[in-house]
Amino acid sequence: MQDDTEDLAATVDALMDGLRADLERLAAIPSISFPGYPKEPVQQAHDLLVRLLREAGVEHIESIDLPDTAPVVYAEIPPPDPAAPTVLLYSHYDVQPPGDEQLWLSPPFEPTPVEGGLRARGIADDKSNVIAHLGMLRAFQGRPPVGVKIVFEGQEEYGSPFDDYPPSDPERFACDAMVIADLGNLRPGTPTLTTGLRGASELVVEVRTLDEPRHSGEFGGAAPDALLVLIKALATLHDVHGDVAVEGLRREPWTGAGYTEDEFRSLAGIQGQLPLFGSGDLGERLWSGPAITVIGLDAPSVDNAASAVVPYARAKLNLRFHPLQDPKEAQAKLVDHLRSLRPFGVPLTVTPGDTGPGYEAATGGPAYAAARAALKEAWGTDCGYVATGGSIPLVNGLAKAAPDAEVLLFGAQDGMCNLHAPNERVLFSELRNTVYAMCAFVREYADDFGKGAQR
Repeated sequence: MQDDTEDLAATVDALMDGLRADLERLAAIPSISFPGYPKEPVQQAHDLLVRLLREAGVEHIESIDLPDTAPVVYAEIPPPDPAAPTVLLYSHYDVQPPGDEQLWLSPPFEPTPVEGGLRARGIADDKSNVIAHLGMLRAFQGRPPVGVKIVFEGQEEYGSPFDDYPPSDPERFACDAMVIADLGNLRPGTPTLTTGLRGASELVVEVRTLDEPRHSGEFGGAAPDALLVLIKALATLHDVHGDVAVEGLRREPWTGAGYTEDEFRSLAGIQGQLPLFGSGDLGERLWSGPAITVIGLDAPSVDNAASAVVPYARAKLNLRFHPLQDPKEAQAKLVDHLRSLRPFGVPLTVTPGDTGPGYEAATGGPAYAAARAALKEAWGTDCGYVATGGSIPLVNGLAKAAPDAEVLLFGAQDGMCNLHAPNERVLFSELRNTVYAMCAFVREYADDFGKGAQR
């Protein structure tokens, strides 16, 4: 085993210069799949990945083309023998828009060295993980000890019909385990498996009280102010501690790993010593309990305010809920709460929006055993379990297409990488160890399957 470990480490280390160069090439492409951005860079990133897969020894490569979405790179490597398992590898090659480029320390699509890594938009989310998959294939010269199915999506950040496609074509996505590489470690140097994803829902709540604005001196104090009505309604969503006060939203203790309060304060950029919202463990507040955020508010702006009673106001709310709570049930609990209110006797209009399920992985199977061993081998320490408040809608589609497959979520990102924020970066140590872990995982998993077949 020691010889195998040393050989694998040497193999991965020898690949790193080439992987870094390819990561820089990929990260330099502004493959933003949002409306209003050019489609050519997205196609350019797709074509580059096809070339890199062919160079890695993958022969069967095709595109899944669906309406209103970027092409999905799909590839297959047959298992080396009928008894070997098949592993599906997922990541995406599109990226978030850079946002305010003045907040970047270097141009977002010019990969720039930082201490221990590189900075660029999308370099962590999710191009480093695309490269990690390629690194595993190169380490085995295109012939890993398992069958492989590769799915590189091109419109994950914006969303697309591909989220719901896999169950309609289950044979294509059939596998024994899948590695969803669209996240990473809790912090650098801490191997982490993500086992839960909170569900997400949105709705709009609005209030109309007057035909038009009315002079606040003449009418204020009796005429119903729509903005005050809305504010009073929104204030009922949380208790005095900041915990969600909507009945029926599931909340449970969190028993896995988690951030320290100091880490969380730093990551969130909390000013001064302001208190955190809510009570209980951070993991419970962030991952195994609900969160309600006001993400938009339509009301007169301060700069353009007139001395008038406001006739109309509305807010958009984002709800995150327990990974195992039914999404329609969770949304209905919030909708019912708001519709039951009559702030100052005024009814609210509540319009439900999109809602999507969370996901909680079963962790007792052979793929998880192999992954725990692989991550420990790569990082030299036991891995921990975390969840995430974010969502990866495709996970549920893939799980429905392959209901018996174990779903593993790990990758080269880390909790401090600034994904979706200015100055996103990836560390070479995390990329190197992720490539190593993926190699060790397929080795361990194939070996375990072989022993099971002999028994």
